[in-house]
Amino acid sequence: MNTPLRKVGVAMLVMVTLLMVNATYVQVVKGDEYSADSRNSRVLYEEYSRERGKIVSDEAGQVLAGVAPSDDIFQFQRTYLNGPMYAPVTGYYSVMYGAGGLERAEDQFLNGSDPRLFVRRLSDMITGRDPRGGNVRLTVRPSVQEAAYNAMVDNGYTGSVVALDPKTGDILAMVSTPSYDPSRLASHDSDAQQKAWQEFSESEDNPMLNRAIRETYPPGSTFKIVTTAAALENGMTADSPVTNAPEVTLPGTSTTLENYGGQTCPGSTLAAALKYSCNTAFSETAAQLGADKLRATAANFGIGVEDLQIPLGVVPSSLGDLESDAALYQSGIGQRDVRLTPLQDALLAATVANDGVAMKPQLVKARLAPDLSTIEESTPEELTGEPALSAENAEVLTQMMIESEENTSGGGKDPSLKIASKTGTAEHGSDPKSTPPHAWYTAFAPYDDPKIAVAVIVESGGNRGLAATGGTVAAEIARTTIAAALGGG
Repeated sequence: MNTPLRKVGVAMLVMVTLLMVNATYVQVVKGDEYSADSRNSRVLYEEYSRERGKIVSDEAGQVLAGVAPSDDIFQFQRTYLNGPMYAPVTGYYSVMYGAGGLERAEDQFLNGSDPRLFVRRLSDMITGRDPRGGNVRLTVRPSVQEAAYNAMVDNGYTGSVVALDPKTGDILAMVSTPSYDPSRLASHDSDAQQKAWQEFSESEDNPMLNRAIRETYPPGSTFKIVTTAAALENGMTADSPVTNAPEVTLPGTSTTLENYGGQTCPGSTLAAALKYSCNTAFSETAAQLGADKLRATAANFGIGVEDLQIPLGVVPSSLGDLESDAALYQSGIGQRDVRLTPLQDALLAATVANDGVAMKPQLVKARLAPDLSTIEESTPEELTGEPALSAENAEVLTQMMIESEENTSGGGKDPSLKIASKTGTAEHGSDPKSTPPHAWYTAFAPYDDPKIAVAVIVESGGNRGLAATGGTVAAEIARTTIAAALGGG
């Protein structure tokens, strides 16, 4: 072979090699990325040609997210029942904007590409049946979700309600208000989708934020559940003496910390301090415990878990640095740098209700095949490896929370519900004394056989302004939710 032909042959070999390398890179290395790219219209058309699986509730299998035939280039369109009510649970599914929430977390199962559906996909190919996605059954109970959502919306409140089964971790309700309607994002009209997305994403009310799991707040006095648990686990009893002073001075400072309204605590025991929510007693107790003991108990309630998936991602709750006694004084009453999600606040009550053991919250009850046969069922599991407090101390704390409920005002009180609770009124903002506080309430019921634990936060006092408290604002929302769960309304 002469030199010119050899050079041409080598050049062609190099070109063929480069083409093979490029094809391998595109199809193997970058294949998954290109397939997942929302701009890939071929994947989009293929996905919309399959009937997407349904998202259904655990109560009578109510369809929360379904599908309807479409007469355009996409064969099916996503539909949502009571979209704003369930948006924090279902998320959205959009031609232009992809998926969010559970629609995204369970996308492979819902669109039928999950490996657990391989045998059924193979069967569909052989039999010629139209391929369909799997269905997801949730733990949510519509009666509880509806009661909580309507109670928040009817009052015009911004905030969240989370209800759990304390024994299993099942999420019975997850409400975030204000909310948005995912049906508008599911429209096949591009102009309508863009208008809805712009309206939702640019709103100052931030309706697409799932406040239940993606926002943290100072928990105020609801955190005294943790401080009390730590005290009981480290040798104190309900009758242990504590200060009843109306105010104390933060160590190393000239700053004072007061009880609500500057009042002297009506009692001087740990039980009385929780019943009347006395700040001074819990501030000193936290400092006496020290950072390590307080942090260890908080961790066993789930505070600080970094990778919690329900299967939606949950932002971690935290205590902050606890770098000094002054920081412990403030942190012991749920202020300073303490931040909890509403889900985590519900876990405080749920853990006490479950004999001191925190259960991992879960939103998915089961994954079902297109024919509704069960492929996988969720099983309860503990969240942390250690109990937050012993069963004996959990019973002591339950009795203290029963007394707290007896001392709590607000609407919806019904002795037949047998509620154990703790309120919280949390300062926040750059000028906390002039900013309406967040109103909290966390509870479980019935206290002799717990079926539900709930947490409510109403941001910035709702309609009560600076006069807001957890009892006057948040308690009625939670009691309404509890009544619905127990069949009382």
